[in-house]
Amino acid sequence: MNEPTSTPHAMNFDWRWKPFAALDTKEVYELLAARSAVFVVEQNCAYGDIDGLDLDAWHLLAYATSGERAGLAGYLRVLLPDAADADVRIGRVLTTDGFRGIKLGNALLEQALAHIARQWPGVPVRLHAQAHLQRFYGAFGFEPVSDVHDEDGIPHVWMRSIQRTV
Repeated sequence: MNEPTSTPHAMNFDWRWKPFAALDTKEVYELLAARSAVFVVEQNCAYGDIDGLDLDAWHLLAYATSGERAGLAGYLRVLLPDAADADVRIGRVLTTDGFRGIKLGNALLEQALAHIARQWPGVPVRLHAQAHLQRFYGAFGFEPVSDVHDEDGIPHVWMRSIQRTV
């Protein structure tokens, strides 16, 4: 693993917030490769990542734009409220191996929540967190709304945040 040498504020990132149809083929390839590397390989979890939900989701990609580590550094997807679920849902949150330990996850969540507040003001936001990350998400206003349960061999918990309108 590459050791981090700076913070997200000291590095240059290209933040891309796009619906699936606006992603180019390279972006789709990179986000699927990152999700596979983190969730399938690193976490040793065989699951159906290609679940059909990406097509209607918005995707936030953080690209490092300079240095030897240029490339996809972080990613998440946002599922929109619909007839089956009135909440905005954040999922597939990750930072790639060379960008851990620099608080990029915080910057990713800050970016996502700002976009969500602009596009869907006042709509509650929910996510399915790995249980050990409750404190991390709690710092962003998320509270557990379920018991801890097994999801593909990893303890998870549903968490929800009510957006405050300003």
